[in-house]
Amino acid sequence: MRKIVPIIILASCLYIQGAVVRAQGGDMIINHAAVHRLDHGNEKQLVDALEKIRQNRIDDATAELKQLVNANPKFRLAQLIYADMLLAHSRPIHGFGNFPSASYEKITAFRDEAYARWQHYLHPPPEDHRHIPGLLVKLSPHQSHVIVVDTSQSRLYLFENRKGVPVLIDDFYATIGKNGANKYAEGDGRTPVGVYFVTGFIKPDELPDLYGDGAFPIDYPNIWDQRHGRTGYGIWLHGTPSYTYSRPPRDSNGCIIVSNRDLNTIAPYMQSGTTPVIIADSIQWLTRNEWRNRQSYYNKFVDQWRKDWESRNTDLYLSHYSSNYMGLGKNYKSWVDYKKRVNAVKKYIQVDITDRSMFLYPGEKGLLVVTFKQDYKSDKVERKFVKRQYWRRQQDGTWQIVYEGSVS
Repeated sequence: MRKIVPIIILASCLYIQGAVVRAQGGDMIINHAAVHRLDHGNEKQLVDALEKIRQNRIDDATAELKQLVNANPKFRLAQLIYADMLLAHSRPIHGFGNFPSASYEKITAFRDEAYARWQHYLHPPPEDHRHIPGLLVKLSPHQSHVIVVDTSQSRLYLFENRKGVPVLIDDFYATIGKNGANKYAEGDGRTPVGVYFVTGFIKPDELPDLYGDGAFPIDYPNIWDQRHGRTGYGIWLHGTPSYTYSRPPRDSNGCIIVSNRDLNTIAPYMQSGTTPVIIADSIQWLTRNEWRNRQSYYNKFVDQWRKDWESRNTDLYLSHYSSNYMGLGKNYKSWVDYKKRVNAVKKYIQVDITDRSMFLYPGEKGLLVVTFKQDYKSDKVERKFVKRQYWRRQQDGTWQIVYEGSVS
C-alpha cells in the first residue's frame, strides 16, 4: 500500500483531461496519449519521474527525483514532489505538498505547474515538424525566427524560418499573467494577446534580480491595442530570479517568463524590431499543404490591392478600404477625398512590395496583420518606408483595410 498512496495523490492532483487513472489492489489502469520525448533535461527528468510514479515504479521515481534536485536545487516543484515521495515511504500522505508551513496558494501554484508540464507531455505539438500554427501566414525573409506563446498551455514555441517555412525547433514552459491573458488595462495582471515585435534587450545588470538573466521588451500596446483603448506598458519576455528555476503558470504582472536557461537558449534568435512574438490563447496546427493554401489565399487580396493602386483607378483602389478605416492621420472620408485628389493628377504609379510578413491576429476573428517594405514611385514623388496594415474580413467575406501606417 505504501507505493499506491503517491500514485493516488498524483492521479487526483494532476488529473489529466482525457486520461483515466484508477488504482485497484496495486494495479494501475491508465489510458493516455502517446509518449512525448522532451528535449529539455530538467523537464524531461521531472516528467520521467511522474511517468514512473504512474507505472508504480516508486523507487525508480524517487531515484530520478533525487538526481534531478541534486542537479538543480532551485527546481522547487521537483523538490516538493521528491519530498512527498520520501515522506510516503514512512507514512501515508494525504495531499500534494505535505508541508504544514506552506500556504494553500503556494501548494496550488506548484500543482498547477506540474499539471501544465504534464499536459504538454500528454498532448505535445505534432512531432513531425511538418505542422505550422495557422496564425503564421507568412514570414519575411529577414525574420529568421518567430515566437508563438500559447497562454492556455503555458508554452512558448520557437520556430525557425527555413526558406519561408516556419519549422518548430524548440518549446519551453512559460509563465503568464497572474490573472490570465487578454490584457486590457494597466495593472490588470494580464498578458496581452496579439501580434507583437521585440524592441530590444535589457541586460541583467540593468535590472533587479526579479527579471533573471535579462529581458526582451515587446511593443505592447501596439496600434491595434491603442485603437481599442488598451493601456499599460512594460510587457517583457524575461527570466527568473536567481533563487528559483521556474515560476507558476500564472505568476507575473503581465510579462512572459521562462527559466534563465531557456531565456539564454532563446536569446541568440531574438532580433530587435524584427522578431515577431505572437501571443495567443490557443493554437490551431495546420499541415504544410493547408498552410500553403491559406498563405496563397491571403496573398491574393494584398497583391490585388497593390495592382489596383498602380492602375490609378481610384474607386477600385479605395474598394480595398473599410468605411471604418483610420490611418496616416485620416479617417475614411478624408482618406477618400485625399486619394481622389492626388491620384487624378498622376501620370503613373509604381508600387513594389518586399519583405512581406502576414499574421492572423489571435483573439480577433478575421483580422490579418501585414507588414512590408513599400517602394512607391510616381511622376510626382518617390518614397520608401516600412508599412503595416490591418485587414478585417467583412460580413460579405471580403477583406478590407481598417488601418495602415508606417513602422518607425
